[in-house]
Amino acid sequence: MTVKIGVILGSTRTKSLGGKILKYLQITFKSDNDVEYTWLDLRDYELPLYDHEETPLEEHIHDLNTIEGKWLDALAKQDGYIILAPEYDRAIPGGLKNALDLVGPETARKPVQVIAYSHFSDGGIVAANSIVAILQMLKMIVLPDPALLWFADNNFDDNGKLIPSDDNSEHFAKRLDEKFHEVEFYSRVLKENQYK
Repeated sequence: MTVKIGVILGSTRTKSLGGKILKYLQITFKSDNDVEYTWLDLRDYELPLYDHEETPLEEHIHDLNTIEGKWLDALAKQDGYIILAPEYDRAIPGGLKNALDLVGPETARKPVQVIAYSHFSDGGIVAANSIVAILQMLKMIVLPDPALLWFADNNFDDNGKLIPSDDNSEHFAKRLDEKFHEVEFYSRVLKENQYK
């Protein structure tokens, strides 16, 4: 049984560190008969600020625009998720929060792995911690150990290659591999044993 994993880039910046990391992941993790990756770059979804009468966790949104509908449809098709979360001013960026504000039942009871990254030494740990409550509110099953990528500018080039000369590159490659396999495992378990 093939499981579908949506990998969400949580930055909308044109030249973002997350874009380099996403390229590395796309090169490294390929779809096969066991797992199908969907690369969900928020820059491909120009979502307006949330302005609906309905609260998506309580009732269906009736006046979704085309882009909002496309975003929610893409999420609904996945069995699990990986979120690349940058840290902006000790929190996740507004674009990512706005995208999550639209979510209702599409992601409920599905596993999600957080990969946080930062230009600084904390590796985005505050963003990783701050997103947990949001994901739990969306009834997602948050895997307990996020991957943190600190001083990550030194590790990923513009072509998505990991720079082997940096001290952290080997560690980052190992952690990302572990996190991808972990979310694939739990996505499969939960797909085969759906909560009723």
